[in-house]
Amino acid sequence: MADLAEEEMDNPTFRSDTVLSDVHLHCPSKRHLMVRLNAVGQPVFLSYFKLLWSTEDLASGKHVREITTGREQQSRSGDELGDKDRSNVKEKGELNSEGVEALLDDDGDLEVVRRPRGASDLQAEDLLRDIVCPVILMKGKEDAFEDEEQECTCSDVVKIEHTMATPLEDVGKQVWRAAFLLADHILFQRDTFRGCSVLELGGGTGITSIIMATVAKRVYCTDVGDDLLAMCEQNVALNKHLIEPGGGEIKVKELDWLKDEFCTDPETPYSWSEEEIADLLDHCSVIMAADVFYDDDLTDALFRTLYRITHNLRNSCTVYLALEKRLNFTLRHMDITCEAYSHFRNTLNDLENLQDGKMKYTVEHIKPDFCQFLVYERIEQL
Repeated sequence: MADLAEEEMDNPTFRSDTVLSDVHLHCPSKRHLMVRLNAVGQPVFLSYFKLLWSTEDLASGKHVREITTGREQQSRSGDELGDKDRSNVKEKGELNSEGVEALLDDDGDLEVVRRPRGASDLQAEDLLRDIVCPVILMKGKEDAFEDEEQECTCSDVVKIEHTMATPLEDVGKQVWRAAFLLADHILFQRDTFRGCSVLELGGGTGITSIIMATVAKRVYCTDVGDDLLAMCEQNVALNKHLIEPGGGEIKVKELDWLKDEFCTDPETPYSWSEEEIADLLDHCSVIMAADVFYDDDLTDALFRTLYRITHNLRNSCTVYLALEKRLNFTLRHMDITCEAYSHFRNTLNDLENLQDGKMKYTVEHIKPDFCQFLVYERIEQL
């Protein structure tokens, strides 16, 4: 089985529907270990994601000050290096229908403006990012996994099992930047979430729920698919060293946005008990979702689920939504667009303007300029 997986990774084939996240390539691990094949034959890797704090440092605020200073220096350097490029944009650029500046060459073709190299190098230095390649754990080399375990201290690492490339319907098995951005916000505002009961929609690998459980009392991490939920449950077990000291708890549950009710069939894995549903509706004060807005139909289904759940909550609730705005050139528009983001914004506006005499929603944008607590590439599209 390992030999077959090695051959597949040496000659990867990406179909037209393959979706690839590169988050796992920007963490300080020396290697990524393929630990198994999942139920549908996809290679599952274990990655270590570095936390920029330990229990002692978080209490003292030491790393918070260091990271803030580094990001301020990066911002200033980027401004100095990018002034000339921005002036060229103003002279040559044109605004498309969504307000995105597009550069065209003399023939009218799209020019891609890349980030100044100096700023990129500085960011890599600040975040200690090393781009690494996956290594397959071969039979007879189990000690390699043990060595990797010993290299990481319990207080500064999140261990996540994930896949590296999937069809669109399985993207929850990968790790995505918006999940890290939301995790950063949780750690930055940890007193806000301390002792809360939280629901995550589309939890995927569970990394955001794991970070939330370091401060919250109880987190219901939800998604669909037994294989994905089993992976999420495994990640929760791998990170007990982070969750248990604060007394937090994570319950991995199925929640299908295309269905109007919670799954309560006791024969179904990850179903809800009546007590768990009552606990959620009585105590939940925070709902969160990260990088789940990539398909218009699923976006509509999520907002319907969000309305249904918030309508039945006993108390008022704050919903945190994080996403990466992905720009694409489409033949249909012959322009740079971000259709999934546009649909999300339109649906969010509809929710805010909803007048049914039962619920009122207020939308507030949170600037992503808070401190960074996890090692990943925080790009401007987040």
